[in-house]
Amino acid sequence: EVQLVESGGGLVQAGGSLRLSCVAAHFPHDDYAIGWFRQAPGKEREAVSCITRPDGTTYYPTSVTDRFTISYDNAKTTVYLQMNSLKLEDTGVYYCASSPTCRGSPLYWGQGTQVTVSS
Repeated sequence: EVQLVESGGGLVQAGGSLRLSCVAAHFPHDDYAIGWFRQAPGKEREAVSCITRPDGTTYYPTSVTDRFTISYDNAKTTVYLQMNSLKLEDTGVYYCASSPTCRGSPLYWGQGTQVTVSS
């Protein structure tokens, strides 16, 4: 069974940092892109980063550019999302997801991890 397992969420003050991890277990596609999405209460889910494999090209929306960094460790089959200078509006459930490319709709989803930014 394919699994994407997120961890690293929590409560942090505005201006602080968190690093999320996503472990891809039993994943048959080592060339699939992996991205992070988030969903705030009452809002639609939005993409916040994506990384292609194996070349490592990254994509970010302007809302997180220069604050969030996505990376992956192939040996550990883990994708990370380093989040700095967190803002209140970064609060939400963060999901790891995978698709053949960063432009496609994800085929696999993790269960999500809560990130709460407080003032």
